[in-house]
Amino acid sequence: MSKPVIHHLNISRSQRILWLCEELGLDYDIVHHQRDPETQRSPASLCAVHPLGRSPTLVHDGHTIIESDAIIEYVTRRLADGRLSVGPDSPAFGDYLQWLSFAEGSLMGPLVFDLIYAWTGGGNEVMKSFYHAEILKNHQYLDATLATRDTVVATGFTAADVNLGWTLEFSECRGWLRDFPRLTAYLARLRARPAYRRAIARGGPQDLSVFAAGVT
Repeated sequence: MSKPVIHHLNISRSQRILWLCEELGLDYDIVHHQRDPETQRSPASLCAVHPLGRSPTLVHDGHTIIESDAIIEYVTRRLADGRLSVGPDSPAFGDYLQWLSFAEGSLMGPLVFDLIYAWTGGGNEVMKSFYHAEILKNHQYLDATLATRDTVVATGFTAADVNLGWTLEFSECRGWLRDFPRLTAYLARLRARPAYRRAIARGGPQDLSVFAAGVT
């Protein structure tokens, strides 16, 4: 089987896929791409790989795959014999799928609105109050879950934790973890994992301060 190729955009979600592969001990290649320093958008080099210019993008055995959740499912099930995922025969299967999707499906969207609102100067307090309420609710839900366990799935560390890690780093840079010491501790545990550190060494530093507009 050929090695997967990860198209990695600096300071982006694709860091989580490098981390996943390091956790699984997989051999992989990286193609590095750099954000446009003015717009923070993907470069033309990523659009040449996939028409949407997304990162992460995984290329393997003739398949080009985007979307973090899909890549995680592909890597864990196709390349790692199901390690770090939870199979359909497990009582934790539904919980795992929920948390795998939560990072991008619920948590990330309002945080992106928060950033764009700051970048564009704001001005719509109704919109701001709506997405701030969603951000708070999402963080409270995750915080309550971690009150009774160290990982989001009760059975232990999974790819769902990996998927959440970068989103929480983004949340941290937006100032949203200040009132959630339990989430801050959870993120510290994730960052302390040797595989996370190896991924940073290969992928480059994760200085998300570029996304801290409007945070005081």
